[in-house]
Amino acid sequence: MAAPSAPELVQPVEETAFCAADGPRPLPTFAGGGLIGVLGGLIGLGGAEFRLPILIGPFRFRALEAVILNKAMSLVVVATALPFRAGTVPFATVAANWPTVVNLLAGSLLGAWLGAGWATKLGSRALYRILAVLLVLIAVALVLGHGTTAVEPLFSGAWQIVAGIAAGFAIGVVASLMGVAGGELLIPTLVLLFGADIKLAGSLSLAVSLPTMIVGFTRYSRDSAFAVVARNKSFVLVMAIGSIVGTFVGGRLLGIVPDHVLLPVLALILVVSSVKVWRHG
Repeated sequence: MAAPSAPELVQPVEETAFCAADGPRPLPTFAGGGLIGVLGGLIGLGGAEFRLPILIGPFRFRALEAVILNKAMSLVVVATALPFRAGTVPFATVAANWPTVVNLLAGSLLGAWLGAGWATKLGSRALYRILAVLLVLIAVALVLGHGTTAVEPLFSGAWQIVAGIAAGFAIGVVASLMGVAGGELLIPTLVLLFGADIKLAGSLSLAVSLPTMIVGFTRYSRDSAFAVVARNKSFVLVMAIGSIVGTFVGGRLLGIVPDHVLLPVLALILVVSSVKVWRHG
């Protein structure tokens, strides 16, 4: 049977048995948010691909409810991970790379807005399949072709600007359609296209993801389904607190975990994400 298309996922949200009857389970909710938050602080990800199965599985939220809550939690992780990483990657270093951030934002903001609108009109099966394959190819390219230190950028000058805008646009669309922060694609793009080292790429990714997610979040907020956040405010609050604690821990670990460990970890995350995205499609 074919997977449901995006239009089918934007129907009015029904109450879940979980939020209506059981109420939030504080410890599992806090722990789930915390574990995924560590990824955000350590690698520079929103953790959406890992959080979604938890929301749908153990917490029993319906598909659209899970997607919406996932967006809210990813926004919390991205917003807190950047300052918590500042001890290892100072704000001054991130600010010094503002041309790279602006270059990607020039495409990602438009992509996020359009992608959020297209989500109500387009089927997503093909997108998920293509993205799953792309994630694996990027993981292979990172492991085989690059170290953890800065490498020679693929392009320079005007071609790099054009490539950055195009890559940002594509990532913005994907982030909105899938409800993710896009770090799994942004970090490899920053390493391969701009020659950033893995730790700097994680922080630059967060700097691009935050405004991109806010744009997509704003566009999606027009849908009445966003009432699910208010209905599950206790759950959102507990998971948000867990996520903030997790990003703090991950940010501290960033200064301890060696660079040569982070790249294989990111590659593994890309492969696992690929499997999850493929199954989701």
